[in-house]
Amino acid sequence: THTKMATVSLGFNIDSPRWDQSTFVGRLQHFLNITDPRTVLVPEEELDRAKALVDSCRAGLVPPGSSQEQLLYAKKLYDSAFHPDSGEKMNLIGRMSFQVPGGMAITGCMLQFYRTVPAVVFWQWVNQSFNAFVNYTNRNAASPISLRQIGVAYVTATGAALATAVGLNLYTKRAPPLLARWVPFAAVAAANCVNIPMMRQQEIINGITVTDENNSELGRSRRAAVKGIAQVVLSRITMAAPGMIILPIIMERLEKFTFMQRIRVLHGPLQVLLCGGFLLFMVPAACALFPQRCSLALADLEVELRDSIMAKHGDKVPYVYFNKGL
Repeated sequence: THTKMATVSLGFNIDSPRWDQSTFVGRLQHFLNITDPRTVLVPEEELDRAKALVDSCRAGLVPPGSSQEQLLYAKKLYDSAFHPDSGEKMNLIGRMSFQVPGGMAITGCMLQFYRTVPAVVFWQWVNQSFNAFVNYTNRNAASPISLRQIGVAYVTATGAALATAVGLNLYTKRAPPLLARWVPFAAVAAANCVNIPMMRQQEIINGITVTDENNSELGRSRRAAVKGIAQVVLSRITMAAPGMIILPIIMERLEKFTFMQRIRVLHGPLQVLLCGGFLLFMVPAACALFPQRCSLALADLEVELRDSIMAKHGDKVPYVYFNKGL
């Protein structure tokens, strides 16, 4: 009874968001917390202990002597490393907390080595492999995807990125130098438009589970899947945009200075570091653009699903809710 009392006296629900998720600022604080790249260094055993603590807290059994800070830190680790739908531990490379270290290295190299076709091909391939990993890890886990579908998604997205990058690279040979530096961003944006929908095609084909306000399941909706995936595509392009659009302008200016021409060997590491600076803010900001618990008006659902909800609940369910993935 003592442990049960601890929960009641705290009046603490470990799953209720610490910040208002209906506002951009609240979502930004939430994602700054769970995309913190330092959590990548936390050992596996500590992550497992955090999960055990979160699970026992959900069951109403707070270990005696636990402070609210400890519980909140355990939840931060849990959110950074475990899938919100399945509760399974995600692979390290696919976690949102790995987006800053992984993304800065790859983006920095894409921006640095954009002049030759072999370098463009190699770095776009590395980037698409990384993206495929992230998209698969952060999919809506209620919709399984086969290895064949993963393979097709990966090949088509990589193809789209390479076609865009190589095509534009050849096209910009006679254009101003800055345009050539923006080619990697165009390729990344084109690939995101292919990679994410392909990697999550099962959701579009079979629909995703939608619930009412109280999380009671109402059915599966393809339109909800399309809305969620479209928002994720926009978020990912936004995540890459500032670093890949502004950084080339900065480098273009810097490279005119004599001291920069003397330290050419440091241009690559400098771009990687600057990319990291952009991504530190842009990863949480892009994730926060749209609410994680996405909503769709009843009127916008497929006719059959709308009719079945109306038949069961009348007009008590004006909106349905679903996890859009990341």
